Amino acid sequence: QVQLVESGGGLVQAGGSLRLSCLASGSRISMNAMGWYRQAPGKQRELVARITVYGTPVYVDSVKGRFTISRDNTKNTVYLQMSSLKPEDTAVYYCNKYPASIDYWGQGTQVTVSS
Repeated sequence: QVQLVESGGGLVQAGGSLRLSCLASGSRISMNAMGWYRQAPGKQRELVARITVYGTPVYVDSVKGRFTISRDNTKNTVYLQMSSLKPEDTAVYYCNKYPASIDYWGQGTQVTVSS
């Protein structure tokens, strides 16, 4: 059973940057496509970015050019580098497999972008 722990969130001003990390334990994630998801207050959880087992990234339009997803299989970790942050990026960010598995949701990490 994989456990995923997200970290790196915080409060940042608009235009700032944050780097999120997702550390997996219990199993290797190298054979899984992985994704970063977010849930803003009052909204449904949505996929933000995903990365294939080969390291190919895919982004939703709203974060293209601003976010970069990457993975380090030696560290069993997935990253999300976020730049040019906007207030609408405020949300709890989660990582999970792609497609997401109900058993893999962690606690997430809060990202708050002030205007």
